[in-house]
Amino acid sequence: DTSVMHQFLFFVFFCFFIFVHSNSPFSSFPGALVMPRPSPNHQWSNNTLGLPVVDVVVDPYLTAHLRPHQRDGILFLYECVMGMRSAGRCGAILADEMGLGKTLQSVALSWTLLKQGPYGGRAVAKRVLVVTPGSLVHNWGAEFNKWLGRERISVFTVDQVRNKMDSEESFSRLAHFMASPLHSVLVISYEMLLRCLEQVQKVEFGIIICDEGHRLKNSSIKTSSALSSLSCNRRVILTGTPVQNDLQEFYAIIEFVNPGILGSSTSYKKVYEEPILRSRQPSCTEEERLLGEERAAELSRLTGMFILRRTQEIINCYLPPRLDWTLFCEPSSLQLELYRHLLCHRVFRACLQASMQTQTHLACITALKKLCNHPGLLHSTVKVTLLCFGLVELFPESYSSGGLSTSDSGKLLVLSDLLTAIRRLSPSDRVVIVSNYTQTLDMLQDLFVHMGYNFCRLDGQTPTSQRQRLVDGFNSPYSQNFLFLLSSKAGGVGLNLVGASHLVLYDIDWNPANDIQAMARVWRDGQKKTVHTYRLLTAGTIEERIFQRQVSKQGLSGTVFDLGKGAEHTSFSISELRDLFSLMDTPCLTHDLLSCSCSMDGSSSGNMSELMQWRHFSGDAHTFSDPYLDHARNHITFAFQTTISHTKE
Repeated sequence: DTSVMHQFLFFVFFCFFIFVHSNSPFSSFPGALVMPRPSPNHQWSNNTLGLPVVDVVVDPYLTAHLRPHQRDGILFLYECVMGMRSAGRCGAILADEMGLGKTLQSVALSWTLLKQGPYGGRAVAKRVLVVTPGSLVHNWGAEFNKWLGRERISVFTVDQVRNKMDSEESFSRLAHFMASPLHSVLVISYEMLLRCLEQVQKVEFGIIICDEGHRLKNSSIKTSSALSSLSCNRRVILTGTPVQNDLQEFYAIIEFVNPGILGSSTSYKKVYEEPILRSRQPSCTEEERLLGEERAAELSRLTGMFILRRTQEIINCYLPPRLDWTLFCEPSSLQLELYRHLLCHRVFRACLQASMQTQTHLACITALKKLCNHPGLLHSTVKVTLLCFGLVELFPESYSSGGLSTSDSGKLLVLSDLLTAIRRLSPSDRVVIVSNYTQTLDMLQDLFVHMGYNFCRLDGQTPTSQRQRLVDGFNSPYSQNFLFLLSSKAGGVGLNLVGASHLVLYDIDWNPANDIQAMARVWRDGQKKTVHTYRLLTAGTIEERIFQRQVSKQGLSGTVFDLGKGAEHTSFSISELRDLFSLMDTPCLTHDLLSCSCSMDGSSSGNMSELMQWRHFSGDAHTFSDPYLDHARNHITFAFQTTISHTKE
């Protein structure tokens, strides 16, 4: 037995020797992902012991699951955190859009650094710190276990606390993590990091990964200060929201990942921020415009070395086609009457004369948006809101916001007909319905109870511990739920609802990124069916104006790589986009503003404007070429449609 043990130990030592001195045995695997070797300068600075330089190869167990863009992402992250892209700088920002696998890339990077290194094969990191919103702590733990298996890695999770007892337990568990050599990864919420900062500071981490890192845009907040106080200089920010427009926020996250690379805050403001902002003013001189473009290009060059941004288009070829519909719904007679009354109200008139505060402007906008969803949402606030004074008599005498009538809302009529058609034509299909407002979700929930539909719901009040269970249950092929009601403000970026193949965006958000993220919930890895998304707008109302502003904003905004580029021109004038408080009697104001001469029967136009490349349908067109909408077209005045797939050029 002793002889066998000696032979086994010799074999283990021999394998280790081969691993260290003959590169990595993984490097001979087909499709092996080999990290770049350090340059002579890097070796001079970082290999003071003169250890042999060996290949660092991503574990084939992980490589088998990686797509080409994810392999590129891991190479990029490795070069950044090892200081190979910029001498003495070890930070990176991975700003891929949702669904491209930022978590998997982070897991692969962490596992590689925990097990390997370019100098003598010594591991680069002993421990990894992942900081994330509380709702995603357990998701991260599950992702490490999913890709590596519990037998390979031990992940320690600490999320937010609800009471003193939870707090004491979390402190005790964190002390256990510090004392135990078994756990190599700590996943902790931003809230708990602040509470446990003193304990976390005692642990030596080889790399810090901050999920949804756009939280760190404001460098003065406690979270940024807490993270910056940790001694680790290998820092990675993950964010699906590219940094846009606010150059101070941009400076804050760059300063976190690579402190000092842009100089002091004062010099940054003078050298970059002020010239760039001046160049964007309509009144700027030609000299100011050129200087701003020059500084923006220089800023992009400096930061482009450690910022990687890829869009959803990369993975389109792996997903089934997606049919996107923007539907303009005919307002009901009650909605029209209430809308006209509101626009004539003295508070609205005062807003248009710029004699009211911003808070009042927002109240007016909210009232109109509620009315677009359903008059009953406005009725429930009539008695307590001065803004709605004079509306009571416009409601039917027996009107009750408790038992909402479908016929009082154009959007609700379209939704009701659409769900009926999906249920009848594709009984196995499921639908996600998204709203920005809890009050709207309450209304829809009452409707679905009345219609006899099985559903589940996730909003801001759903306990964190139940969220993933809700998602997994809905995605199960055995789920009995036809509908998933979702608040756009809840769920975290990584929410995956591929159990549904239809998504209805019931109301629109000012920020186009929020709507894009919401519509992508069902179009992600694991989706097998063709996806249908429907965005509902009430024709001629403020919702159309918001949609037009979205189109304009998507042309004007961009990632940090676009700072030097000029804004695209669209067909919408500034005055048209600002004209929120108006009601137009037209099937589709947006189509009117395009000055499009199409036949409105689904044929495309050759104009370069994005909307002009979509298919246009009048509400009285012979067919929408969509079996679900053809059964739900009675209250649709107009529709735009586009198809996203790997065949689209």
